[in-house]
Amino acid sequence: MKEQELLLMGAEALRKIAMNTEAKEFILSNDMLYKTIKKAADRYIGGETLEETIIKVINQNKQDFKCSIEFMGENTLTEKEANEATNEFITIAKQIKKLNLNSTFSLDLSHIGLAISKDLCLNNLTEICQEAAKNNTEVTISAEGVERTDAIIETYKTISKTYPNVSITLQAYLHRSADDFKDLIQENGRIRMVKGAFETPKNLSLPRGKELDERYLNFVDQLLSQNHTCSIATHHQEIQQEAVKLIQKYSTNPEIYEFESLYGIQTEQLTDLKNQGHPAKLYFVYGKEWYLYLCNRIAEYPLNLFRALNDIAN
Repeated sequence: MKEQELLLMGAEALRKIAMNTEAKEFILSNDMLYKTIKKAADRYIGGETLEETIIKVINQNKQDFKCSIEFMGENTLTEKEANEATNEFITIAKQIKKLNLNSTFSLDLSHIGLAISKDLCLNNLTEICQEAAKNNTEVTISAEGVERTDAIIETYKTISKTYPNVSITLQAYLHRSADDFKDLIQENGRIRMVKGAFETPKNLSLPRGKELDERYLNFVDQLLSQNHTCSIATHHQEIQQEAVKLIQKYSTNPEIYEFESLYGIQTEQLTDLKNQGHPAKLYFVYGKEWYLYLCNRIAEYPLNLFRALNDIAN
């Protein structure tokens, strides 16, 4: 079996493990196991608390990186949990303003109640955006599974009518994204382009490969050529280099775009882009719900499993 096939099998297995609720609950409830595996997660997360994360954000701001902060969590099942998450995001907005951080923040709509009620979610999102607007802090709505895409776009279009400081994430691998893009580019909010990482039913998305890379760059080309604010969120070096050529082709104003990478993953590439004069953002997540996040980070490049084992051992 070829190495690439083994890596793809490993990635698929890790994503399935990540979605195993019983495995996650077992790890989070076992103190020794939790502390052991968290050593691997520490490479990729801001910390368990906002306070820990802010220390890292301040440090990266000093190095001329813009940052984004996300409190990890999704699929809240009760109104109480959704409201608690909402209060945490409001605290993030307040701290960004108080400490004058060069940072935006992101959230999953399912974390603030989308799976419970669209009205609950919209009410909570309104409270969050209202607080963020006091400092003109950008709030990015993250991507989720394809079954929620319609509800996410609907909510974004509703909230952005009142709050222009809201942006949305678009997943290039979904076939439907071509139509969604035509719709969303009519809105003023930033479009954050990602490849997409969630499992989908067959025939709804492209696998990783050349065709997806070309599709991703086509979206970036349209955004830059139409002078639409965007985030180029990828660790793929060839895509980053091609995006630079497009930026040069269209003489794009640096206020229009930014390159974005997840904290702890190939940040040397983002540093190079920053040093070339391009706006660069590091994406931080924090909280105790790091299990899914860790599995997905390793799944993106399964050989990182060996790095995780080394982190645990040391």
